[in-house]
Amino acid sequence: MREIEKLDAGQEYYFLDPEVVERKAKSATVSEEFNAISSSDLAAQEKKAKEILGSHGKRVSMQAPIHFDNGKNIHVGEDFLSNYNLTILDIAPVNIGHHVMIGPNVDIYTVNHPTTAIGRREYLAQATPVNIGHDVWIGGRVVILPGVTVGNNVVIAAGAVVTHDIPDNSIAAGVPAKVIKHLDE
Repeated sequence: MREIEKLDAGQEYYFLDPEVVERKAKSATVSEEFNAISSSDLAAQEKKAKEILGSHGKRVSMQAPIHFDNGKNIHVGEDFLSNYNLTILDIAPVNIGHHVMIGPNVDIYTVNHPTTAIGRREYLAQATPVNIGHDVWIGGRVVILPGVTVGNNVVIAAGAVVTHDIPDNSIAAGVPAKVIKHLDE
């Protein structure tokens, strides 16, 4: 298998492979194009956002700057809003439901590297999807790690580091994030 095929299959891959590097470079260019659009030109921003994303619902609003590893692996539902400085390392899919708001300086990662020194010396990586449900509010400076699922009707408090799944109808906070309150449906 080629390294890009391993990447797409969710297997360990060599992240300095030319095809892998080219995909990331293309995404960086598209992110730069989005970031160059005037913040007062909302229609142009929405149009470009919809070109970047793998799929989207109606009403997509993203504030520049954005930083994506692919873009086409990001799937958002209806009424998606993200504030300034959103970083999504979408080596694997990132699925985001309807009516989701993301605060400033949020990072969502699907990619990880080996815990062994030899694996890191070999420039290996592996990606697992992130899933975010409907009616979710992610506060500023939140980090969501690979493989996490955030349920429906969830609030992630500012500054949280989400290392494991968060169930429906809850508020999670802290490092690592823990459920601190249950919400009514």
